[in-house]
Amino acid sequence: MDPNSEQPQGIIAAASQALASMHAGEDTAAVERMTAFAEDRGREEATDLMLMLFRECSAMVATLGSGGTAPVKMQVYDDDGKEVPIDEADPPVRTAVRTLLAEVHGDTEAAKDQIEIALANAAPAEMAMVMMQALRWTIKLAAECTSRDLPVAGWITEALS
Repeated sequence: MDPNSEQPQGIIAAASQALASMHAGEDTAAVERMTAFAEDRGREEATDLMLMLFRECSAMVATLGSGGTAPVKMQVYDDDGKEVPIDEADPPVRTAVRTLLAEVHGDTEAAKDQIEIALANAAPAEMAMVMMQALRWTIKLAAECTSRDLPVAGWITEALS
């Protein structure tokens, strides 16, 4: 089951390359790939790319919630590694959490609104943080699903192999 089969291959390719870069420890290259995609393809496709990552994260959260014995827990940490309430997190992290939560609850329009607001108003560095968060969660959730023998979208598995 690949909910992104209707996504243009360019979006999947860009996300795959960014995931592979981040997985290899090349965070800057990952964000540069996504930023270049946004600059080349425009805001609408950049939104679609971000939403696709958050949608995949949402699907993996749902899979973990129904297929695992351990609960799925969302945590937000400050720069010192201490857990903080979402409202005390940096704005890009709040955006990422709200986007993921909207997707988890099936409200794709609210998720899209969060991304569009960020693209319209956030500084480039803040938008890069949202992108990095989406990539990190995708990698971590894919690893957790894999460790529990739960399904992960094929394009993600391929990007991380």
